[in-house]
Amino acid sequence: MLSFDEYREIINSHLTDFIPATDPEAAVLRESMEYSLMVGGKRLRPVLLLAACDFAGGDIDQALPYACCLEYIHTYSLIHDDLPAMDNDDLRRGKPTNHKVYGEDIAVLAGDGLLNTAAEVMTGEVIRHSDDHQAMINHAKAAHEIMSRAGIRGMIGGQTADVKGEYMEATAELVRFIELHKTADLLTAPVRAGLMLAGADDEMLDAFTSYAQAVGVAFQVLDDILDFEGDEKLIGKKVGKDQDLGKCSYVCVHGLDAAKEELHRLTGEARKAVSGYGESASFFTELASKLEIRKY
Repeated sequence: MLSFDEYREIINSHLTDFIPATDPEAAVLRESMEYSLMVGGKRLRPVLLLAACDFAGGDIDQALPYACCLEYIHTYSLIHDDLPAMDNDDLRRGKPTNHKVYGEDIAVLAGDGLLNTAAEVMTGEVIRHSDDHQAMINHAKAAHEIMSRAGIRGMIGGQTADVKGEYMEATAELVRFIELHKTADLLTAPVRAGLMLAGADDEMLDAFTSYAQAVGVAFQVLDDILDFEGDEKLIGKKVGKDQDLGKCSYVCVHGLDAAKEELHRLTGEARKAVSGYGESASFFTELASKLEIRKY
């Protein structure tokens, strides 16, 4: 397997390769899409997809379109999340948010364009492999996994609960729903999709699904912690917005100390989920530990 940085370099080198050319009349649309794609980011989700496929013996070249499509979906969600109707953020990764540069109308369309492009590219990959029945099935499963976990029973459902939960009494149940769907689903999708592309068995899928869900929830818990005590310069946007917006977060319900304990517990749970694969799964166990101490 490669290192995180090596997988990320592959992603960054090919991230815009799958975006269709636009007519001159819509040139600003592609410009807006690429602005948010290339403003930076950890590339965690696409890296997880390539690494999972690689781990299970798959071809990362065939997984690359799906990895890039995941970043398209993640980026569209951030563009929309930053809009005045949602979180109303002026900065993302230290740069002006999409709607601050291109206006709210183009920002909405850029998000739409990224989501639609992801669906177009992945379904195209399924068709491209239609001569090989098993490969076509694997690609179809991966595409469905990504789109369903990004959909109304996944990320969008979690975002809906997050928005509607503002200024409501926060409960542990609501916070858990938001963690699992707003954040964890889009970290579980790449791991499962990468394994599916490689034809992994059910035992591996189950173990790595548990890993990814634990990492995903931990990621959101740490985001909640960083919103209380993070460094704005490192995070690249204003902190304290969860409190300002009355968000339902783990910290609001359980307190800062309990959140840190839960973060550590979830990290241990993630590592344990794939411990049966020993040193061969070290990429994933080490990544879980690194994510626990991230500062942004």
